[in-house]
Amino acid sequence: MELERSAYGKLVEWKKNAGHSTLEVSGARQVGKTYLVNKFADKEYRQKIYINLLELSGELFLNDYKELWQEMKHGKRYENPVYELIRRYEPSFKDSPDTVVIIDEIQESAEIYNRIREFTRQLSSDFIITGSYLGRVLNKEFKYSSGDLDSIEIQTLSFEEFLLAMGKWELYDHLDLYGGSKEAVYKELGELYQIYCTIGGYPAVVLSYLDQKDIQKCQAVLEKIVHLFANESRRYFEDILEYDTYENIFTSIARILVKEKKGLDADSFSEELQSIAVKEYSSNLSKASVNRAIDWLHSAGIIGFAGKLTGCDILSYKAKSRAFFMDLGLTTYFLVQTGCAQGDIQGVVNENFVFLDLRRRISFPREIALETPAFATWGNYEIDFYVKSIKGQHTYAIEVKSGKNSSRTMEEVLEKKKADYILYAKGNTYGGIRGTIYTIPIYGIPKFEFS
Repeated sequence: MELERSAYGKLVEWKKNAGHSTLEVSGARQVGKTYLVNKFADKEYRQKIYINLLELSGELFLNDYKELWQEMKHGKRYENPVYELIRRYEPSFKDSPDTVVIIDEIQESAEIYNRIREFTRQLSSDFIITGSYLGRVLNKEFKYSSGDLDSIEIQTLSFEEFLLAMGKWELYDHLDLYGGSKEAVYKELGELYQIYCTIGGYPAVVLSYLDQKDIQKCQAVLEKIVHLFANESRRYFEDILEYDTYENIFTSIARILVKEKKGLDADSFSEELQSIAVKEYSSNLSKASVNRAIDWLHSAGIIGFAGKLTGCDILSYKAKSRAFFMDLGLTTYFLVQTGCAQGDIQGVVNENFVFLDLRRRISFPREIALETPAFATWGNYEIDFYVKSIKGQHTYAIEVKSGKNSSRTMEEVLEKKKADYILYAKGNTYGGIRGTIYTIPIYGIPKFEFS
């Protein structure tokens, strides 16, 4: 797998950038941010100072900060207060480019977060801040200049990373997307894809599968993660939705995915979510509460948004027209809870899989245009995703599963020059090419290059 597309590779690229600022590493709970950042620091730096604001190290650090603040408030002055703060916490601190200071769970202290610009400006050392609930920093007590931050988002393991963990990366790396590999290769990768669709990419879930090869135990681990998120979320709101209702928001989002709307008017996603939640779980849910829940789920890395392009027009982008889960395991878990037919579940999961891959291509180094992945409309039909490449400026209309749109519709999009290429991603194919129409196995999407 290409280094620059991996999370670790992005950390390395940040360090190489001579003008880099403090690095903010975001991502959902349990995606392995702390493990990855510490592994990176141990390998790439001579000295690492790690502070977790939810642990004893954070309490000690905050005490040092308060003592220093009190001294300066009463007239004492230091040539470099930030250096003095770090030195008090860690007497062996050496300010140099070979030192990195990691402050984990940064959302726990507005006072420390507001010092971000001073960290990098006043010291030669590198600084990395991380947090699982960075949506909290949108509160008014958190203040900083966005120009003083570089950002990297850590997501759950991609299908490629899952295959790497399974020892099957070479099999995938040599796969021919258009039918040139042996039948057994497509069959094995298809089976691995189905496992990945079921368990998803949370590291703890994948480790459980590697250890026991038991899907039910993996789902139990995933369920614990869901409960943990819902429980911890309550710490950050005075008027948080009731525990059960909050968890049921997930299932409501799954139901909306199954309905496969053709794009939603302003606020209609939240209104649809509110109507389902009110009807099935609680009559006390207000629109404001649902909007707050949606924003929180998004900022916490649980859901992501797709935009809409009307008439396959790249300039007609409309944000937040659909929501997807940020992990396939979550998608499957909540769709199963809705009681949907297996065929409907697989169709939605396949579409969610493509959404996640396209979303990764939007982050640095960017491969495709638009703020988020987007679907498109053409007449009375919907095109699952519409992509414009950065490299060649070509457009692609993507059909994720068979049967939703007629072939004639996709050919019309091509004939009317609304797309340069058609890409079919299916679960029951070995792939093929016919002119400007590409057909590939659904699990081959991460290997496809948008030229």
